[in-house]
Amino acid sequence: MTCKSTPARQLDACGLRCPLPLLRTKQALAGMQSGETLEVLATDAGSWRDIPAYLSRAPHQLLEQDESEAGLFRFLIQRGED
Repeated sequence: MTCKSTPARQLDACGLRCPLPLLRTKQALAGMQSGETLEVLATDAGSWRDIPAYLSRAPHQLLEQDESEAGLFRFLIQRGED
């Protein structure tokens, strides 16, 4: 059994088109402390590849990534150190 914690922040990027979900994610992470978690919700299909691609080159960690049957993309990100 796992215990999921509540993210420090949630970003609703639903309805925004590429590249706005990624840009808003970067802005949200910049305003957070190291170790805090950010949950991002998006409906743009490009975010499925864009956000993980960005995180692979950033100090942040992608903890979870999933897609609902309704086309909602969810990312749980832990902010890393600069």
